[in-house]
Amino acid sequence: PYAWESREFLRKKLIGREVSFYIDYKVPSTGREYAVVLFGQENIAEVMVNEGLASVRKAGGKASEEQTKLTTAEDNARAAKKGIHKEEEESKDSIRNVQWNISNPNRFLEQHKGKEFDAIIEHVRDGATVRAILLPDFCYITLLMSGVKCPGFKRDNDKEVADSYAEEAKFFTESRILQREVKITLEGISNQNFIGTIHHPHGNIAEFLLREGLARCVDWSMAMITSGRDKLRAAEKQAKEKHLRIWKSYKPTASSVNANEKEFSAKVIEIVSADTIIVKLADNTTKKITFSSLRPPRLPPKDSENAQDKKKFKALYDIPYMLDAREFLRKKLIHKKVRITVDYIKPANDGYPEKICATVMIGDINVAEALIGKGFATVIRHRNDDEQRSLHYDDLFSAEMRAQKGSKGLHSKSESATRHIANISGDLTKAKQFLPFLQRAGRSAAIVEFVANGSRLRVYIPKETCLLTVLLAGITCPRTKSQRNEAEPFSEEALEHTKNLCMQRDVKIEVDSIDRAGNFIGWVFVDNTNISIDLVKNGLAKMHASAEKSKYYEEMRTVEDAARNAKIKIWENYVEPEQKEEEEDVIQEAPKEVKSRKKNIIVTEILDVDHFYAQHVETGPKLENMMTKLRSDLTSNPPIPGSYKPQSGSLCAAMFEDDEWYRAKIEKVNSPSSIDVFYIDYGNKATISATRLAPLPAAFQSVPPQAHEYHLALIQLPSDEEDKREAREQFVDIISQQQLGMEVEFRVQNQEHVSLYTSEQLNVAKELISKGYLQVQNRRDKRLAKLITEFKECENIARMDRLNIWRYGDITPDDAKEFGYSK
Repeated sequence: PYAWESREFLRKKLIGREVSFYIDYKVPSTGREYAVVLFGQENIAEVMVNEGLASVRKAGGKASEEQTKLTTAEDNARAAKKGIHKEEEESKDSIRNVQWNISNPNRFLEQHKGKEFDAIIEHVRDGATVRAILLPDFCYITLLMSGVKCPGFKRDNDKEVADSYAEEAKFFTESRILQREVKITLEGISNQNFIGTIHHPHGNIAEFLLREGLARCVDWSMAMITSGRDKLRAAEKQAKEKHLRIWKSYKPTASSVNANEKEFSAKVIEIVSADTIIVKLADNTTKKITFSSLRPPRLPPKDSENAQDKKKFKALYDIPYMLDAREFLRKKLIHKKVRITVDYIKPANDGYPEKICATVMIGDINVAEALIGKGFATVIRHRNDDEQRSLHYDDLFSAEMRAQKGSKGLHSKSESATRHIANISGDLTKAKQFLPFLQRAGRSAAIVEFVANGSRLRVYIPKETCLLTVLLAGITCPRTKSQRNEAEPFSEEALEHTKNLCMQRDVKIEVDSIDRAGNFIGWVFVDNTNISIDLVKNGLAKMHASAEKSKYYEEMRTVEDAARNAKIKIWENYVEPEQKEEEEDVIQEAPKEVKSRKKNIIVTEILDVDHFYAQHVETGPKLENMMTKLRSDLTSNPPIPGSYKPQSGSLCAAMFEDDEWYRAKIEKVNSPSSIDVFYIDYGNKATISATRLAPLPAAFQSVPPQAHEYHLALIQLPSDEEDKREAREQFVDIISQQQLGMEVEFRVQNQEHVSLYTSEQLNVAKELISKGYLQVQNRRDKRLAKLITEFKECENIARMDRLNIWRYGDITPDDAKEFGYSK
């Protein structure tokens, strides 16, 4: 009893005060010295005894004057029944019930987080770690100061070794708060140790440590601080600038941000990904902005490697919470004005372009903080010495901790539901199946994902979780530039106009039909504005003949007449045609001859962009003559239906869909009504009935097949099926209805790999690579080095311009492993 009261009496009376003492005697056996301590004129021992908080040690021999005074003081205390001289029953109340260990620290924190405790610091382990007693319940805790870390002590065998400035930091803390009454606010927990702020009468002790260069800020615990983070960062910055103690060798990072471009306002025009947006400035220039210190959702390494093999993998839809993050940003930012503060610029590295990393504010909301708070992104863990970070880094950390506590988004304990996105773009079979549904649905809600040109959009229908390509109905837009064609006037203006109207906006689509490539043709509305009519109204498109059948014909004709009369844009050089009594004969210009590059061909069957069959132009007349004779023979001597017994591998005559006879080879006999045949002069296949087969006359069996198999050289197909369809569509568009020049580049296992050239001497593979539909195949062949270099240059331009397969960034394996964006 009264041990605590005795200690507290001395603490309150003497801690932080100046005292004097003199040695009274020394015990020879132990070397311990006993002294008389004076506070002013008071003998502290005498005061303690007089208050009943100490007893007098009896000594033999004659009592000294000091001994006599102490004995008298003890007698007085006993007579007054003070302290230890009270009755036993009364003394029981002076015994404390100390909680030396808190059994459930997490629960204790939940109950008392943010509460300010009266406390006494009992021990200082290092400058930022103490042991304290929380009053009035006498809870004994170990406390780490929030947001800071001091140099510490290490054990080397049985010896304790101090880091540089560890002793100074410890003394700094001891001299100010050891056995002092302070205020403690609990803010977090780590490994059963509490994390909190110690409020010295003159302020936060952590701030003073930072200002003296005896501590550094720690990100993970800084996020737990409820207030005052800015003061801690400012104190650390001040110590760095003065090169105090632990910062004596500090070298500030040179800022690469131009002061005039550090802060600006802009309009968001596109959400590239969960961490990147494109904004338009007041001068109509655009900038790509990456959120500082934010990491978007990504696949775990194991899933990322598996994703490489998934043919239909789409980062936006297949990475958990990636679409949620994009949608959050789209709804909050698209076509809105934001305030941007550039934090740092990440230089180009390992093939990745330079990144402008900034804090984006809409009103008073930090967009990155809101995104992280929803659990749709996480905070990048920077090194302690890395100053290239968000100016609001601590706020981002706090938002992540809230998301973790609420098990939101990426921090949810349950697995996210997998989205199954049906990609209908370019798939004619699926498009035909889906067309009736869209026609019956009337206007369907959709999101514009991509604008290829003024009249071609890719849209996502959330309700049906499907992607499809929509061609704006009723209009013809100017064509954009390609290596094969120069840009038509106002094509870029039409593209920008459509982008500004609907890029990543909520729209309504009204589908009329589909084309041969599986693209939907229909009307698109944004805020009740018909985009087709709006383009015509602004002189950026002409009305197509198909518009006459639509209910929008009259309105479109009216706005087109107005645009034509006002000579707006595409109509600026329009001249009314003069009526002539007699039409002049139009002389059709003969097709341009293809300059000889070994052989001239016509492609007859496309298996894929890199695999096709073709006929040689030079043998064309002979083939036509042979077909005429074959059909004449079979007409004059018609086969008896059912008399022919087909066998696998044999040549025969086979009818095609046009009911004409062609040479064919039987590949497989499934049944009399299902026989797989290959038309050897054209390269296509079909499954037909035996009744449409006949023996091939001997005269036609010796002529070699006229369909030759080739592969497009030096190209690599995209892994994504949608991208493959788009590449195939472009390939068909380039080569259809024309002769091509062909040059064999190399052979692999008797398969010829060739380059194709149009009549304008345009290299077909180079054109597809430059538009971002294909990649370049790496091949070590000195003879092809020049051609490969040209292809690589085109590929790099397409990658930098984010064309087609590069629209979501780099799709190479390195990018995929790091960020999960593989195709």
